Amino acid sequence: MPGTEKELAVGIAEASRRLGISARTLATLISQNEIPSRKVGRRRIIPVAALEAFVNRADRNSNSKGR
Repeated sequence: MPGTEKELAVGIAEASRRLGISARTLATLISQNEIPSRKVGRRRIIPVAALEAFVNRADRNSNSKGR
């Protein structure tokens, strides 16, 4: 059935939208190796799993600082 497949990776614009940050901030995180990405032709894609891992890592870090 069309539309039932889960996206494995998204572009910069979609990744920054999902994270709620600017594309520039996302580019900075990528350059600092905080979020992995891959270049495909002239396009850069970010695995959706990497976005989820980044958010989960950030949640764990903020929770442990408050203890």
